[in-house]
Amino acid sequence: MTTKRESPRVDAHQHFWRYSEAEYGWINEAMSAIRRDFLPGHLLPVLDEVGIDATIAVQARQTYDETHWLLELADENDWIAGVVGWVPLADPSAHETLEHFAAHSKLKGVRHVLQGEADAYMDRADFNAGVALLSRFGLTYDVLILEAQLPAAIQFVDRHPQQPMVLDHLAKPLIAAHQIEPWRTHVRDLARRPHVSCKLSGMVTEADFAAWTIEDLRPYVDTVLEAFGPRRLLFGSDWPVCTVAASYSRWVAAVRELIGELSEHEQDRILGRNAETVYNLSIFDNPHEVD
Repeated sequence: MTTKRESPRVDAHQHFWRYSEAEYGWINEAMSAIRRDFLPGHLLPVLDEVGIDATIAVQARQTYDETHWLLELADENDWIAGVVGWVPLADPSAHETLEHFAAHSKLKGVRHVLQGEADAYMDRADFNAGVALLSRFGLTYDVLILEAQLPAAIQFVDRHPQQPMVLDHLAKPLIAAHQIEPWRTHVRDLARRPHVSCKLSGMVTEADFAAWTIEDLRPYVDTVLEAFGPRRLLFGSDWPVCTVAASYSRWVAAVRELIGELSEHEQDRILGRNAETVYNLSIFDNPHEVD
């Protein structure tokens, strides 16, 4: 017998790929375990195991083809509720490209891999002109940066005060080094911008892959809980990247423990409702029911 919860459980950050060394050169030797294909058929049994109703598939390559492919996968799998794709925002054709992709109802956001760019990229007029177009199409912008880029990112988000933005992976604090400053100061500053949310994702791969503990993660989670509050935090797995340091179920259990002192309503927001709001999802229109 299957049941359906009133409050959805949403993984707001996962990836799919058909692996090739040429296209996924960022997967280094330490992450060799994920040098293979990861497709919906690999993820669905894991979601059923832990009770996740829907996901958001996020770009892992900066190509038109991948964005098309992710949208095709979303068409084929109702539980892929949305896609954060890549669009060349700095290109003069950005408006036409956004118009093309946004015709697909499951395109929910756009991301450029800013962690691979110099800070000055966030100041470029052409890139900012592209970001300024997103609100016309009802799209979010995912901010993927390293912790050292937070000051530049604060200036960037201030240029777009009406554009919903989501910080990926807490801006990748230096968890393995147990270093919390200046990350903590900067992320608290960023959180003062009400149009910015934050994903509880990508943490275990910033920690010691083999030996991380809940207590290693707690200072960083406590910081974003205090800074963003339960209404602006979103659960994400970063699957399959997370699997080099934790199984999917172990990460879900870790998040549940780290937010376990919050009210049930606040936990529901982090585990699904916030993603539903930020990405304008309709989770149970075509429900992926779980046992």
